[in-house]
Amino acid sequence: MAYVLGLDLGTSALKAVLMTEIGEWIAEASSDYPLISEKKGYSEQNPAEWVKALHVVFEVLHQKVPDLKEKLAGISFSGQMHSLVVMDSEMKVIRPAILWNDVRTTKACQFIRETMPDIQMITRNPVLEGFTLPKLVWIMQNEPETWRQAAHFCLPKDYLAYILTGELCTDYSDAAGTLLLNVTKKVYSDEILDTFQIPKKALPKLVSSTTCIGVVTVEAAQKIGIKTDVKVFMGGADNAVAAIGAGITRPGLALSSIGTSGVFLNFESNFLEADAAPLHFFNHIEEEAFYSMGVTLSAGNSLNWFKREFAPEESFDELFSSASRIPVGAEGLLFTPYINGERTPYTDSEIRGSFIGIDSRHTRSHFMRAVLEGITFSLRDTFELLKIAGRDAAEIIAVGGGARNPLWLQIQADIYNRNVRTLTNEQGPGVGAAMIAATGLNYFSNLNDCAALFVNYSDKIYIPNEQNVRAYEKMYTIYREIYKSTKLLSMSLAKL
Repeated sequence: MAYVLGLDLGTSALKAVLMTEIGEWIAEASSDYPLISEKKGYSEQNPAEWVKALHVVFEVLHQKVPDLKEKLAGISFSGQMHSLVVMDSEMKVIRPAILWNDVRTTKACQFIRETMPDIQMITRNPVLEGFTLPKLVWIMQNEPETWRQAAHFCLPKDYLAYILTGELCTDYSDAAGTLLLNVTKKVYSDEILDTFQIPKKALPKLVSSTTCIGVVTVEAAQKIGIKTDVKVFMGGADNAVAAIGAGITRPGLALSSIGTSGVFLNFESNFLEADAAPLHFFNHIEEEAFYSMGVTLSAGNSLNWFKREFAPEESFDELFSSASRIPVGAEGLLFTPYINGERTPYTDSEIRGSFIGIDSRHTRSHFMRAVLEGITFSLRDTFELLKIAGRDAAEIIAVGGGARNPLWLQIQADIYNRNVRTLTNEQGPGVGAAMIAATGLNYFSNLNDCAALFVNYSDKIYIPNEQNVRAYEKMYTIYREIYKSTKLLSMSLAKL
């Protein structure tokens, strides 16, 4: 039976998931790499570290799976979005990659908005520091020598695919996060490229996620110990591939992902009007599909901050256990997770977090429960925007930190007022990339059919408790008022 390999090129590590052609789990491996942060707000990485990590994960897989070389048939990718790799005319990297979480580009964003005020009508996404176009503009304005040498631009997974095949391509889901793509027409926007003087020939060729971009080169095959007839498929952006790995392949399903940040993502089978809501709108992995999403900047990060500062000696299990003894709504205590600003629905870098309603009866356990509820309320903000835009989800798949504890899963079911399920395996992006390879190899006619075998859900379904739902509705109404009431205060404090 053939193997398919999903490679998830994340911000901190490359993770590999090896599966059979029918979705049986074989092995996994990972290799970390460092961040470079020479100045405040800078976040960079050396693409050579990704290649080194590629060699490491293959070494580990060979040790775990002796017949890997004989049975590996296809490879595909999930990659961190927005990050920029710059190469010269000889395809050599000429500066560290600028990552998605680099925030040096505030002035570049302002320049883009002033130069092209209607750009969002083309890109379907706002101009934010994390996206790729502001990084290109920043290099143009601040590193003229780099810009003079630059001949090729790509995203992280595209670079790794190039290392394996010698072909430089990207897919629509990743290109949608660059602010260079006309999302609805699925072509690079000549208007944007001309306005900002970016040569189209420097950009990767656009292909679908399941396109075979080539086979592994002789040189690469020798270095990682596989055959040269292994096919390489393009893959996609991490959020899109993670959604595929969670089975979000059809309307009616949404994803609640709680990592350092939080994402609420909805499958879209047709266009969302450009002015419908302040949501991100990207091309999905499926050719004619899209996904809309909102982001809570400090989801798991808020929980980690709370534990670090107020309960460093306690385990998460102990904190969750204590919070489970506190009533719904934490007896009138609310938390907003804006500790590093907020993305959806406010896109406000100056707003800061709050505990509202502190009472002398409140214990640390009350604060813990309020943090869990506040993070979920923030993700519900995106769900509400989707419903306003005429979208809904009958069931929500929870992944990440929010899927690891029964209390938090029940809180999500009650606050969203929807059934919540989890996966039996949490390697969503890696599984999704393996699914792309399996579908590209024609083991399945489409990703939805592939998901039926590759994606496995736990038996437990978290069903909304009607009494809790009513209580959370009242709390959420008050929660929605906190941003408006604290915005000016946060701005004043930021000026001190």
